[in-house]
Amino acid sequence: MRLLKGKNIQIRALEPTDLDWLFELENDEGIWEISNTLQPFSKDILKKYLKNAHQDIFTAKQLRLVICHNEKPMGLIDLFNFDPHNHRAGLGILLLSEFQSKGFASEAMQLVIKYAFIHLQIHQLYANISIENTKSITLFQKVGFEIIGNKKEWIYYKGQYKDELLLQLLNND
Repeated sequence: MRLLKGKNIQIRALEPTDLDWLFELENDEGIWEISNTLQPFSKDILKKYLKNAHQDIFTAKQLRLVICHNEKPMGLIDLFNFDPHNHRAGLGILLLSEFQSKGFASEAMQLVIKYAFIHLQIHQLYANISIENTKSITLFQKVGFEIIGNKKEWIYYKGQYKDELLLQLLNND
């Protein structure tokens, strides 16, 4: 995959040089709820992950990309649960707090949505978002996703059950 460029950001594949940055990000307990993480990652595990990150989406069923501003990593955007038979995939995004509310996330999403619809021939993208994550819900709706369902008490985190919304974007072109 070549570099995706927007007006203010670039999206690129993971590189071995991302190890320290990825280690810090993945081990930030503040994001574990949205990433569904239960334990820390070692550098060795992440090094192995980066070594295999070059696998194409048809093999790995996921594509994790780095969102950059002026070549500085500022977040990740993922296509996951890629299902080429049914032409669908999940979409997830994580932007470091200092880069939020500046339009970077919606720009990244628009680039990846276009890539998925055109190059991967995706018909639909979906996202699962905690009902409490209003920033993400607003972001996904801003780029065209619609709430299509509410999964009651779907997430168990820190002793509480939380509802999770299912959002969907159809490619009707």
